[in-house]
Amino acid sequence: MLIHCVYFWLKPGISATDEAAYVKGANSLLEIPSVKYGWVGKPAATDRPIIDRSYSYALVVVFENDAGHDEYQVHPIHDIFRDTYESYWNQVKIYDSMG
Repeated sequence: MLIHCVYFWLKPGISATDEAAYVKGANSLLEIPSVKYGWVGKPAATDRPIIDRSYSYALVVVFENDAGHDEYQVHPIHDIFRDTYESYWNQVKIYDSMG
């Protein structure tokens, strides 16, 4: 399994309408055929000094293997999401791991 974790920091002052559109767009990524499991969500309410809750949304996507991840990266839905919503965030961090 390849686990692809993407953390988005949306720009301050983004409207509720734009945020809802972003969430809909992020969820569309889960429709890409090579996605085995996936989730989009806000930081949990857990609160300990070691927890980073500074991001706006997390996208966690699980693929069967590297090939599934590679297919996802070039899929038209991924391109549409990035091209449509990249102006909504000011920072993105990605952490990929093997499970």
